[in-house]
Amino acid sequence: MSKISVLGAGGWGLALSMSVARNGHSVTVWSPFENEVSALCEKRESERLLPGVRIPDEIRFTTNLSEIEGSEITVIATPSIAVRETAKRLKNIADCGIIVNVSKGIEYDTLYTLAQVIEDELPEKTVVVLSGPSHAEEVARLVETSLVATSKNLEAAETVQKAFASDKLRVYTNVDVTGVELGGAFKNIIAIAAGICDGLELGDNTRAALMTRGLTEMARLGVKMGANEKTFAGLTGMGDLIVTCTSRHSRNHRFGEMLGKGVPVPEALSAVGTVEGYYAAAAAHRLQEKYGIEMPIIEQSYLVMYKNKSVVDAVRDLMTRPSHGEIDDNWLQ
Repeated sequence: MSKISVLGAGGWGLALSMSVARNGHSVTVWSPFENEVSALCEKRESERLLPGVRIPDEIRFTTNLSEIEGSEITVIATPSIAVRETAKRLKNIADCGIIVNVSKGIEYDTLYTLAQVIEDELPEKTVVVLSGPSHAEEVARLVETSLVATSKNLEAAETVQKAFASDKLRVYTNVDVTGVELGGAFKNIIAIAAGICDGLELGDNTRAALMTRGLTEMARLGVKMGANEKTFAGLTGMGDLIVTCTSRHSRNHRFGEMLGKGVPVPEALSAVGTVEGYYAAAAAHRLQEKYGIEMPIIEQSYLVMYKNKSVVDAVRDLMTRPSHGEIDDNWLQ
């Protein structure tokens, strides 16, 4: 049995906490919000995020970060914009073991992946990224799911694989941290675009084309940044893209669908809550300019969200781009 701590009491943090507790590990969940911790301790349920799912009594909740001292594994499960601040808090913890990031995004100011953000704050720590096609609502209800534990340190990835794997959660390993993190971050942008298409009632053909070409854009950027192109054909590329673009659980898709129906961006954000693809689109726009590559779907999504471009105009501009071959010698350049 290992001591595992989870920082963040959102749906994904809770789902993973229940998963590792089911494996017999000692689990502590930390949140900085006293009211959140009190409600979870009292009700043993997150009525808003995971209604009907009971949290086992053996999972402890705390607002005192010092209680995670001595953890073999510490999971950062906060929204992407809070990852750096959470990593900074860990500087005061002498021993928190392997750091596992399960958030998905790119830091706008630095253009760092979230693993790079954690390494920037905690350079002496070993970081593993746990990612893949996984909605918290299903993992919490023990729906069979597959993830990938990724690290430059394969032994650390295998340690996380062993801790999380079960008959309901299959975990693979990978060493391509850049590819895994870019897939996790940018599939959210494509999911917003897919939601826009559904809001416009454009049909299955449109969504299929969007997902396929969106995957190409993700791989194109990833290869330019040193990722392995095969990663984008795996769980954290194609797999995560499929689930986020098609699922009723996806906040990114729901946000995009509202935009497609004419809801203004601020109003849609307010209604849906945290929409990671919204923040990722701004970072993707900067990366596109930095590396000088074509990412037309992500670019049009950025223009819709940040420059008030109409969704109808964005679709038309995508469909009327100059024609070219689907695959040539430079298709990932």
